[in-house]
Amino acid sequence: MEQKKTVIVTGFEPFGEHAVNASWVAVQELEKLGLGHDVKLHVSEVPVEYQAVQTLLPALWKQHLPQLVVHVGVSGMATTVTLEQCGHNQGYMRLDNCSFCPESRCCLEGGPDCIHSVIDMDTVRKRVDSAGLGVSVSVSKDAGRYLCDYTYYTSLFLGEGRSAFVHVPPLGKPYSAEQLARALRAVILEMLELMENNKGKKHCLHDQ
Repeated sequence: MEQKKTVIVTGFEPFGEHAVNASWVAVQELEKLGLGHDVKLHVSEVPVEYQAVQTLLPALWKQHLPQLVVHVGVSGMATTVTLEQCGHNQGYMRLDNCSFCPESRCCLEGGPDCIHSVIDMDTVRKRVDSAGLGVSVSVSKDAGRYLCDYTYYTSLFLGEGRSAFVHVPPLGKPYSAEQLARALRAVILEMLELMENNKGKKHCLHDQ
């Protein structure tokens, strides 16, 4: 019998003008839906704090040994469900919820400037679009140099590229939490299938 896959999905706590963070609300809705019998789903709320991310993420990876970690964040500028292809190491100047930012302005001193996910987000976008969920999906290569990007880079590093980041719009602009959860479910299942199909293939994770 094939072993169950383990997937961790995170959302963020409220910050700034986001008194309710659509990412965590959508992830809680996703938890109700589940990812099917073959997938163990763990969800976690991530603080909007650089130092907390550095403690929490290694613990999540170590405790659950996931095949995939998907971080979900809200973007006030987003109008689509946006799949981020890569995380960035430098340029972290915005203060977090503790009024802190890294002195080095980077995520990992000496780390590569950019780490790409092993998942081709454009393929995921095409597959989810063709499923006709009524939710627009797009792909981006700039996760915004704040906690979203910082968290993504950290997970890409820890998981050797077996991570993904999805930006969602604020609730009701235009999608409900339930619509976002259904879109996340479709996105994650496509990601798992792609990873399964690509097993054994070599990936170049870092920009040269």
